[in-house]
Amino acid sequence: MSAAIAFAVLGASLSLNGVFRGWAWLVPAITTVFVVGLTLAVLRALRVHPVLTTLGGLLALVFILDFTFFRPESIAGFIPSGTTLDTLGQFLKRAGETVVSETAPVSPNAGIVFVACAGLGLVTILIDALAVPLGMPATSGLGLLVVLVFPATIKPLGGGLPGFLAAAVGFILILGCSQWFAPDSRLQTDNAHGTGQLKRSMVIGGVALVLGLLLPLAVPGFERGTFPVGSRLNPWGVSNGLNPMITLGNSLRNPTGDGSITYATSSTAPVYLRSVTIDKFDGDTWAPDDREASRRIGPGRMAPDYPLPSELVRQVTVIDTGQFTSPYLPVPYAPTAVNGLSGRWSWDPATLSIRGEDGTTRNQQYTVYSALPALTSATLSQDNAKPTSISQDFIQLPSNVPDIVKNTAKAVTAGADGNYAKAMAIQDYLRSSQFSYSLQAPVQGGYDGNGMSVLADFLQQKSGYCVHFASAMAVMARLDGIPSRIAVGYAPGHATGATVAVAGQEPLPEYQVDARDAHAWPELYFEGVGWVAFEPTPSRGVVPPYASEPVAPGGPSTNLHDENLTPGSPTTAPSTAAVPPLAGPGVGSGTATGSATVLYATAAALLLAVLAASPRLVRSGIRARRLRPSRANQTGSGGAAGPAPPRDGPVLAWAELQDLATDYGIPPVPSETPRHFAARLSNSAALGAPAAAASPSGAADYAGQHALASLTGDFERQRYGPPATPANTAAEQANTAGDRIAAVRAAFRRNASWFAVFRADWFPPSLMSRWFQLLWSPFRRLGGISAAAARRAAASVQRLFEAIRWRR
Repeated sequence: MSAAIAFAVLGASLSLNGVFRGWAWLVPAITTVFVVGLTLAVLRALRVHPVLTTLGGLLALVFILDFTFFRPESIAGFIPSGTTLDTLGQFLKRAGETVVSETAPVSPNAGIVFVACAGLGLVTILIDALAVPLGMPATSGLGLLVVLVFPATIKPLGGGLPGFLAAAVGFILILGCSQWFAPDSRLQTDNAHGTGQLKRSMVIGGVALVLGLLLPLAVPGFERGTFPVGSRLNPWGVSNGLNPMITLGNSLRNPTGDGSITYATSSTAPVYLRSVTIDKFDGDTWAPDDREASRRIGPGRMAPDYPLPSELVRQVTVIDTGQFTSPYLPVPYAPTAVNGLSGRWSWDPATLSIRGEDGTTRNQQYTVYSALPALTSATLSQDNAKPTSISQDFIQLPSNVPDIVKNTAKAVTAGADGNYAKAMAIQDYLRSSQFSYSLQAPVQGGYDGNGMSVLADFLQQKSGYCVHFASAMAVMARLDGIPSRIAVGYAPGHATGATVAVAGQEPLPEYQVDARDAHAWPELYFEGVGWVAFEPTPSRGVVPPYASEPVAPGGPSTNLHDENLTPGSPTTAPSTAAVPPLAGPGVGSGTATGSATVLYATAAALLLAVLAASPRLVRSGIRARRLRPSRANQTGSGGAAGPAPPRDGPVLAWAELQDLATDYGIPPVPSETPRHFAARLSNSAALGAPAAAASPSGAADYAGQHALASLTGDFERQRYGPPATPANTAAEQANTAGDRIAAVRAAFRRNASWFAVFRADWFPPSLMSRWFQLLWSPFRRLGGISAAAARRAAASVQRLFEAIRWRR
């Protein structure tokens, strides 16, 4: 039963492939489920109270999770300590960061894999409790459903067929095991209704198939096809909008180019469409600060809350959002007015970001008037004063900034004089040949997302995409005292070749952007000038003229889609030093990788050893249970002196004798009597020749022959004779069934070949045949054809053949 439960849980967990990228999470999941299931099986074999068995499973789950994820911080490698709890908090924080900051498939970092293993272990304990002590094996499917529903709501292609089929087979095995050990008379089928059961199974299967095809069409939220392969349960609906800092990486990896936006502009410079700014850095998740208290309704007239120079460059842009859906309005920076919007909109004076109050950007056509200072490197280099005209929120940093970030910022800006020089030093460093642009390296390395821990990994691996470059420059700028924030929106895109007529303007050239142009870039504040955009990401966007001083090789300032990058380009080469997916916080060295390899190799070797020894262990357990004296024999009954009469002892001993003979190649025949079987066994070479049994060299054979005769007599008296007398019982106590079975077994071992002894000890045929029948019985019951029905069918065919033959 434990093996069936473990198979079902691990089979259902196959559907998590696609929620997690790759298969690195599967090894710790298998280890966790196997240890928990084995613990429950051992405790139940020892006849521990069901409540204590469940508590033992929970304790085993704690120990294996501690050994797998927190071994260096634990006592003896598996007992939690105070340091373990601190590391656990970091793991949970990293897991929460992954859930909030990433979309499937997520990188299998240590935090999220820990949560997954803990969940699978708890599901294993739940299913075991339902199937065994509570006696409700059919309801164990609820636990499997919990595992399957999770990926069905997240993965674009649903849970997947392999996980669904494996869970279904595991569920059938659970039901088969429950019927094998505790058959339910209501589910037994007599010989007269075998075909009826087959018909009922076919009808039930057909109805389930039809419901599986029609249910996704009737229930809102199912998308693309049928469950479980081509569908996804998406109760939140479809959205092509850009969710800042969360789905940006997936938008860049999206080959379909959803969420297309067209715009026409009077600007002679490339235009960035800016949706929202990220200025709230709390170390774990970075998010926009909407400043509800200071927001103003109506973007018809806008002005920032910080001073701007008197000379501004004004431009007009006409935008059509199409199917793009987002609460934040994409506009060029810095907007002074927006006309033509439908719905109610508000804007933030600190960031000039525009947000819908009762609608979204879907199917909006509007005109944006914007004004920017005429910026030059000379103008920016004059600002060396500490900013005083904006909120200090734009310079605050969390307390958990990693040392690698602090040291890198200090080293890069060493010798730079003034804020502009420091900003250029950071941009030049990130655009240098040390860094490469890659959409896949963060996923493979386990640092796809945002947060301080992700930023530390990026600076170590030196490969990522715009989110990582923009985050790095924004944080390092704040470390040097420069206010910063991250703008999220779209890079300039590409021209469509069409023009748009705007009143009071010459026809304006039209451009188009989509999900592949999703971009993030840093904005730094300069006193008296305002917020200034920089471009630290190599091969994305356009470096503005004021920041285009000669830089180290890092790729030209072009706006390329990822599919346009040549395979040999250094900007697309993933990092070759990816962080191990299961490394803990702050761990990325080769020593940790080697330790993990040794750990899993040892675990795999132990698993194979336990699997190889399991038939012998199970067979020994069956023998011990059969030959264990009953409680009545030990305590007496009715207060009378002496032991109580034996009840089922001879029957169990006879069953053990038959299995022992089967293990050594002499199985019983169903049609023979016990005495006939004993005679055949006595005359075989397995117990030695009867004539030589009394010789000194054949003492073991003689003991075996005598024990066989005694066991046969006890079984015949128990089955066919009167109840045993106290005298007989006392005589039997002098030579217990265990001693007699041991004598027969010793004779078998003495007369058998080494291969027969090895097979009987490690792969006993009596047990292997039972396991085969256990695995086969659910499928045989599904067919509804019993052995008796098959024999009757064969006899009917034979009679029909004879009738046709002889009548002719």
